[in-house]
Amino acid sequence: MKKITDIAKILNAEIINLGDPQREITGGYAGDFLSFVMGKAPADCAWFTVMTNVNVCAVATLADVGVIVLCEGVTPDKNLLEKAKEHNVNIIATKADVFNAVKTFASYED
Repeated sequence: MKKITDIAKILNAEIINLGDPQREITGGYAGDFLSFVMGKAPADCAWFTVMTNVNVCAVATLADVGVIVLCEGVTPDKNLLEKAKEHNVNIIATKADVFNAVKTFASYED
């Protein structure tokens, strides 16, 4: 299991919102098609995406995602950030592309 701060370190990511700093991350999911994420992302996962609108928070909440990992240098829009704070959703952001972010995350061992 990984902590949000550990994931941020290994991905050289900025912590955007730390709503639940003790949340343990047990897996990962990469995708931008929101209905797929809702149905397929495992609970407590790190969700790797380039989507930055407010719907990302709703999907993360519904799927019980542990942390949203924004990739490729994208930043959350204002509405996403507000909702993430309201619902204690963890968000970090990395400049790495999705492939390399997932590869780095997957190679990290506890």
